Amino acid sequence: MSAMAMNVHGFAKCKASARKISMVTCYDYWSAQIINKTDVDCILVGDSLAMVMHGFDSTVHATIEMMVMHVSAVRRGAPSKFIIGDMPFLSCSKGLEVAMDGVQALMQAGVNSVKVEGDAHQIPIIRHIVEAGVPVMGHIGLMPQSIHGLGGHKVQGRGDKAERLLMSAMELANAGCFGIVLECVPTEVAACISQKIDIPTIGIGAGPQADGQVLVLQDLLGANPDFKPKFLRTYADSHGVVVDALNRFHAEVVAEEFPSSKESYR
Repeated sequence: MSAMAMNVHGFAKCKASARKISMVTCYDYWSAQIINKTDVDCILVGDSLAMVMHGFDSTVHATIEMMVMHVSAVRRGAPSKFIIGDMPFLSCSKGLEVAMDGVQALMQAGVNSVKVEGDAHQIPIIRHIVEAGVPVMGHIGLMPQSIHGLGGHKVQGRGDKAERLLMSAMELANAGCFGIVLECVPTEVAACISQKIDIPTIGIGAGPQADGQVLVLQDLLGANPDFKPKFLRTYADSHGVVVDALNRFHAEVVAEEFPSSKESYR
């Protein structure tokens, strides 16, 4: 399947044909422009932007207004890509009207679907969003918005909690989600969930048997050499490249080698 042709039905087609789905999280215009020219299937504008772009210590600081600003920038940079936008912290827990106002804002900013963290308590709002004609992606396992309740960044679904995670996935599928992100889940549990439900699973720290994989752009490009979770594979050393480029620029300015006559107007 062509990456450029991805739409909400394309996710199901990928699962049916056992074709893995690639998703990258990005937050701004310039990086979206790059992704738009790649084979990557879809973009997630995640609430992790609160940390990556704004320097907060968790995703709970993301707001609808913040999400809308970044979604708009990503859509302008990637007009051809399927974009999923996170519903941020508590945006689905303050009543139906508040939730739907948030959904409307994200859709009008340019997303093709929204992602909702959580299971049982989110089922009614997910059903309503889907019935309103907006595709919804679920998110279970490690849920960053609930990090304080979970007691930190810990693998979810081990031992006797595996069955509960499977039930959550089935409930989300029955509520109308077109896909589910599984974050920091044991490989065997993610594989079981992927086999038991009809909609695709997108893993991050969930092993190779999920129906797709997602990573944050800055993470896969090696922008932060100090961030080394077990699930991450880096595909470039952008930190080293950028540091080297900046140091060369500084050295050439100090040595009066930049600008040269070729870079000057006459």
